[in-house]
Amino acid sequence: MADKRRFELFAALIAERFPAAHRVFDVAGGMGKLNLALTKLGREVTTFDLRHKRAPTVRYAERRFTLEEPCAADLVVGMHPDGATRIIIEYAAKHRIPFAVVPCCSDNGMPYNPWMRHLAELGRDRGFGIEEARLAMEGRARVIVGVPRPG
Repeated sequence: MADKRRFELFAALIAERFPAAHRVFDVAGGMGKLNLALTKLGREVTTFDLRHKRAPTVRYAERRFTLEEPCAADLVVGMHPDGATRIIIEYAAKHRIPFAVVPCCSDNGMPYNPWMRHLAELGRDRGFGIEEARLAMEGRARVIVGVPRPG
């Protein structure tokens, strides 16, 4: 069973690591629970997802997130974004903004630990300093944090 605190825990980590990031894109954000948690912390969040069912008070873009999305964010994030994990890193690289993602599974059938190594390497190859953090929760709790390297 998924840890019900995951959204608040991830939002707290985001706020701590990126205090100046006020505009956030939440990719594959489901019903918008991370959006709600980040909004409570003073962030302006747009959640991208194809779901029709969602929290009524969140800013929501009911569409697939692509590299062509105009960049109106200081940070791009994903909490268990399934097949959108790689696009978060690619988008952040294209626009030279930081990212934070909590992968749950790969979009290519790769086992979890090799998938995590692959994502970290993808970030490094795209010019990011990569760190890993862990949320204090059960389940997939490893966070990959990427900050663009200077130059």
